[in-house]
Amino acid sequence: MKTLSEAVGVKITNVLFATDFSKFSNAALPYARAISHQFGVKLYGVHVLSPEAYLLAAEGWVPALEQQEEQRRIDADRFEQQLRGVPHEVMSPVGDIADVIFRIINDNQIDLLVLGTHGRSGLPKMLLGSVAEKLFRQSPIPVLTVGPHVPPRDNSVAEFNKIVFATNFNEQSEAALPYAIAFAQQYQTQLYALHVLEHASAGTVNFGADMDFAVRIMRQMFPGDNELCFEPKFYVEPGNASEKIREFATKHGADLIVIGVGAPAHGIGALTHFGHSLAQEIVAYATCPVLTVRG
Repeated sequence: MKTLSEAVGVKITNVLFATDFSKFSNAALPYARAISHQFGVKLYGVHVLSPEAYLLAAEGWVPALEQQEEQRRIDADRFEQQLRGVPHEVMSPVGDIADVIFRIINDNQIDLLVLGTHGRSGLPKMLLGSVAEKLFRQSPIPVLTVGPHVPPRDNSVAEFNKIVFATNFNEQSEAALPYAIAFAQQYQTQLYALHVLEHASAGTVNFGADMDFAVRIMRQMFPGDNELCFEPKFYVEPGNASEKIREFATKHGADLIVIGVGAPAHGIGALTHFGHSLAQEIVAYATCPVLTVRG
């Protein structure tokens, strides 16, 4: 079997798991551990502490600093127990959560960020409030998000046996495809390629032709069969993209959804199809983790 880099040029050497130690964040831990083990890479665990206690200490309230240092020791012990068995490094830095995480990503050549989300209404309640929005939208690397509807997994069964790659044929989808292939290649698993025709209905005059055309385009996106250890399957569904992607993943028992997302074109509120608004909705209700890749 070809290596990851030989197959699609994707390199995963370091994984970052960010947590607040809640049950929702911990739901993502088995996936972070499993990926690190499967790819044979180092796993970084980070819990960002508030700078408030240090500010109080600077103003003369020394017990606040002692309390913060004690929390660091507690975090380190907890991380050591959680990450035992995989090469790892634990961190409890102080500062703005998103800024600290982005700095860790840059300083440690992190290739994948793994998060768990609280909110059944979407990502803004992930980790510690709206900071998750910034992480999700502005992360310079792919983000694997485990939403609130994903069934709990233990460390031994967090695997990816069936993967859904959702595409609308734009450059963001092209950026995400190598990751879908890389995970399928690494896990030697089944990969489904899915395109949703949002403005078409089954039974209409052009639906069959549109479906055939979409399948041909999807086939052209993939490397030749002799370059892969699996045979991708291609599907086209009419309807709402978010609903169809989630329904398809559930129907086929998918363990992972992979989609490409674009950076906001005119500020953080200017989102388009297969942008972060769609990705957030999929994460919020999907029954499996979602890997988002910025194009």
